[in-house]
Amino acid sequence: MNIREQVCLSAYNSFGLKAKARFFASVSHEQEIQQALAFAHKQRLPVRILGGGSNLLLAADINALVLHIQSRGLRIILNNNERVLIEAVAGEPWHDFVQWTLAQNAYGLENLSLIPGSVGAAPIQNIGAYGVELKDHCHSLDALNLASGQVQRFSAEECRFAYRDSLFKQQPGRWLILRVRFALSQKPQLQLNYGDIRARLVDLNIENPTPEDISRVICAIRQEKLPNPAELGNAGSFFKNPIISAEQAEQLKQQYPKLSAWPQPDGQIKLAAAWLIEQAGWKGYRTGHVGVHQAQALVLVNYGGASGGELLQLAHRIQQDIKDKFNVLLEIEPTIW
Repeated sequence: MNIREQVCLSAYNSFGLKAKARFFASVSHEQEIQQALAFAHKQRLPVRILGGGSNLLLAADINALVLHIQSRGLRIILNNNERVLIEAVAGEPWHDFVQWTLAQNAYGLENLSLIPGSVGAAPIQNIGAYGVELKDHCHSLDALNLASGQVQRFSAEECRFAYRDSLFKQQPGRWLILRVRFALSQKPQLQLNYGDIRARLVDLNIENPTPEDISRVICAIRQEKLPNPAELGNAGSFFKNPIISAEQAEQLKQQYPKLSAWPQPDGQIKLAAAWLIEQAGWKGYRTGHVGVHQAQALVLVNYGGASGGELLQLAHRIQQDIKDKFNVLLEIEPTIW
């Protein structure tokens, strides 16, 4: 294992921000992770875990040991011709993993196609898209306690999944996810009622879609709506869709009849953050090196040469404006270092 000093992280985060890590190590095996943790303990350094860097905003240089997780491994634990239990190691790229499950005729994750990042980071955020969340198919996972060095197994219930949230997000710096297990099915149960999926299937004359069809359609939709980080620095959706009371939602609906909103199981209402931002006039806005993407109001972008501070300043201006106009607080989705 090679521990390097003063490493620029621009190639390791999808915003392309140039913050430096005081120490940096790429690790592929648990033994290397333990060695790195021993080094950090000896140097009295905090440890930061870096996966794909697609949900991360670097606001300053990082005075820590940054561990870049590069571990790989996929296996089928159980296949009883209906239920399929699959284990993926944390460093596997998420989209590649989803495509691998489809190739195994193991279905359930197709709506999460083309989400950037790694398997190990996915449970932290409880990633979700097009009516499906990771929690819907997570069976269990193994995580390393960074303080004790012990590995603990968590059931899906013990992960405390919520909307873009989990136990691991609530306890930053405590856990490193090593492996995740998914309960999938050989019998497709397609989720088609979110976003543009059905309309796109009609356009393509697909009457009896397969999970593979759904994956391809979602990939096409995402590529049209979201900029490629290799071409324009971004972290995908920058704000969570806010959840408010039914009473407040009804008041907003009276003022804004076209308000995008979805009832939740607990009686609250989820609003479309992109709709709020666009209605407030921020879509396509640019200042200096940063801006709001012209095709998707939920995406903040680095046009080149931006700092994390510039992005945060823009985000805070948008938050305040939405609060003033709609009395709704937008929560930042990426992790901020």
